[in-house]
Amino acid sequence: MGAYMKKELTERQVERRNAIKETLKSMIAPVIFLAIIGAIVFAVVTYQNAEVPPEIIEPNAYTEIEGPVVIENDSLKLTMDPETTQFELLVKSSGKVWKSCPDGSEDDPIALPEEKAKLQSTLVMSFNTEAGLETTYDSFNYSVKNKIYEVIPGEDQIEVKYSLGQVQKEFVIPPVCTAEDYEKWTGAMTKEGLNIIGEYYKKYDINDLGKKDNKEELLANYPILETNVIYVLRPGTKDNVKKTIQKYFEEAGYTYEQYLADKELDLSETVNDKPIFNVNVIYRLEGDELVVEVPLKELEYKSDYPIYTLSVLPYFGAGGKDDQGFMMVPEGGGAIINFNNGKTSQNSYYANVYGWDMCLSRKALVHNTRAAFGVYGISQGDDSFICMLEDGKSYASVQADISGKNNNYNYVNAVYSICQREQYEVADIANSEIYKYLEELPDENLSQRYKFVDSGSYVDMAKSYGSYLQNKYGDYMALNTDAEAPVEVEIVGAVDKVKQIVGVPVSRPLPLTTYAEAQGILEDLNANGFNNMSVKMSGWCNGGVSQKLLENVNLVGGLGGKKDLTALSDYAKQQNINLYLNGVTQYEYNSNIFDGFFSYTDAAKFINKERAELYQYSAVTYAQREGAKTFYLLHSTLAGQMSDNLVNAAAGYGAGVSFEDDGKDLSADYYVKDTHSRESVLNSQVARFQAVNDSGQNIMVNMGNDYVVPYASMVTNMDLRGNDYTILDECVPFYQLAIHGYVNYTGYPLNICGDDVQQLLYSAEYGAGLSFTVMKESSFALQKTLYTEYYGSDYDAWRDRMVEYYTRYNEQLGHVFNQEMVDHQNLSGTLSVTTYADGTKVYVNYDFEDVTADGQTIPARDYLVVRS
Repeated sequence: MGAYMKKELTERQVERRNAIKETLKSMIAPVIFLAIIGAIVFAVVTYQNAEVPPEIIEPNAYTEIEGPVVIENDSLKLTMDPETTQFELLVKSSGKVWKSCPDGSEDDPIALPEEKAKLQSTLVMSFNTEAGLETTYDSFNYSVKNKIYEVIPGEDQIEVKYSLGQVQKEFVIPPVCTAEDYEKWTGAMTKEGLNIIGEYYKKYDINDLGKKDNKEELLANYPILETNVIYVLRPGTKDNVKKTIQKYFEEAGYTYEQYLADKELDLSETVNDKPIFNVNVIYRLEGDELVVEVPLKELEYKSDYPIYTLSVLPYFGAGGKDDQGFMMVPEGGGAIINFNNGKTSQNSYYANVYGWDMCLSRKALVHNTRAAFGVYGISQGDDSFICMLEDGKSYASVQADISGKNNNYNYVNAVYSICQREQYEVADIANSEIYKYLEELPDENLSQRYKFVDSGSYVDMAKSYGSYLQNKYGDYMALNTDAEAPVEVEIVGAVDKVKQIVGVPVSRPLPLTTYAEAQGILEDLNANGFNNMSVKMSGWCNGGVSQKLLENVNLVGGLGGKKDLTALSDYAKQQNINLYLNGVTQYEYNSNIFDGFFSYTDAAKFINKERAELYQYSAVTYAQREGAKTFYLLHSTLAGQMSDNLVNAAAGYGAGVSFEDDGKDLSADYYVKDTHSRESVLNSQVARFQAVNDSGQNIMVNMGNDYVVPYASMVTNMDLRGNDYTILDECVPFYQLAIHGYVNYTGYPLNICGDDVQQLLYSAEYGAGLSFTVMKESSFALQKTLYTEYYGSDYDAWRDRMVEYYTRYNEQLGHVFNQEMVDHQNLSGTLSVTTYADGTKVYVNYDFEDVTADGQTIPARDYLVVRS
């Protein structure tokens, strides 16, 4: 029995040991997991508690240069004063001298001190804080006066390295000196001076330190203390006291050379909490043009104080209150603001180049400012210049103002957005607004090119811009051979409409014009003389006008099949009609994961890492419309793929490609894993348009930013006149004077613009072709849809008027579309005349009464063509 009990006990022990082993094995994974978590927590806590070294921006050292700095070529001579970095530019062909800053600005009677400093500056910038507070620094107050800049002359360029900030003023007094030197200098001072010096200098002896003195720290800051007794200027000594101390040292014979030697004894690091910014500006002469550049990668600033905006040469060529001249701004086709026009109660001019960046959120929309071309200019007397924004123009806005407001000068300039920002939604965590800023700047430049014109005429300024475009784009800007007026006809295929299916509201395509009906419309128009016709087929695929993602291109079933669309394309080719298939490539409408769209990975991202969800805005409250369907901006890489898919789909049907948004909208993408700056998206669009053009496929663009216009066969919906801002004095076809005859363009569709006569007159004055939007269905079909803009598109209702408008327009103006526009005049506020290369004059009368000019009577609300 004892043996049996011993045997049983042994078995139990074995079982228990095995159980313990299994338990221990099962605990290994949790223990390892907890150890990993503990290590991570320890690392995070250690990292958070680790002392972060302070960001130090070293200000530029001033180097004195005797005499002016000059760069010169056969056309221009730039003379810079190194004491102020202001310069004069001599145009040798005319003798005109343009100045970087206006004369007499330091004595401007209406300008406040801060405004006077800006007027004397060649650089103005603003910076922000995390709370969104904006502060402005100018190069005169915050760099030149502080002597924290460097002028570097070159053979054909001058580089100025600006540091802007509030720095400690330098006083020629010893920060540290040996006891021997201290006694030498104080021995030569008066008793009064000796008393003051003794109060503000502290004596240190390594063998006789006080209880509160940190020996290691003192030796680190002043190594000479190891062998010498020293005197150190007490920290916190105020500038007015330093100034008094400096006087006593000067009287004792203390020199600047001795000061530099004493500075070497002081190794203590004093960190300036006030922000310092380093901005390098390069001025270069290229033939008869001045080029100004700012490399973004060379901008230096503390992360807590990101640079928000930057303006270079903000007052170049500014006109005073006694000067005669005007400013040209890129509103619509161009607009004039006369010097000293007296409109001091009106807002200044401001427009975003290429409109709003849709990857920046906004909670309200009052008004969209937009410039389709990045050019501005100033005319003074018989001389003028235009400034063409080149690299970095997608970050720019153009602003202009007149004298009598903040100062007595008229000016126009470009201001660049540098570090974009987004607000964090912090709810009740914080009372103030918290912003997230762009963390890293792209390796890009900002550049402005100034072209000087020996004329004060906006026509000559525009022709100079045209020459620039022709030289830049070469064969892409060749004169066309059109013998008839171009006309663009948009045919609306389908829109979406909510229908009840088994009691459930479902969005379905609503056919408005089948492919066969579209062919019938073209046959009818072609028979009625619409020979130089470009046709945009909208709403032809993926659900209609509010098109689903172009991951796959699927025809709208109710419009017909592939054979029908191919037949439409074949007919267009046979009749020399340019057919374009239109598509949306940058946005998602009505798409879900079954359409190939997943918002968490496919939408662009704001700077705060939120998805770029976009809203519709109320025209009454300007706020986001409640209940309205939102949509997304696509991730830039995906948007590029959608553009390629549209190009390939259109090519597959033997048609040209029409972009609804590429070439019009320009947006960045702050997706962390694949960031695209706004400028890089611009360059991608240019590369795509150029490749498509080179392949022989025709391109149609909507509105048309200047960087894609040379590659387009047709630009539609061009904003000819822009907005009627009160500060503007005249609207002029500056852009059209530069491109007419090289690019075909139209204004808004006559039948749905709201005022067909007014749009017709704009087209006649600006040398535009005509545009119409049509559908085969009647407008009643659009009831209970969100497409009220197409109410006037009933083809049968508008057909006769379309034929009447175009027939007359083509008969009288068809011959000018292969010519340059050579002159334009506003004869009055309601009468203009445009002249073409063969002498044809087009008078346009916007008045409601007949008027007479140059012996011609121009009917009310009409145009008159006079051929030489």
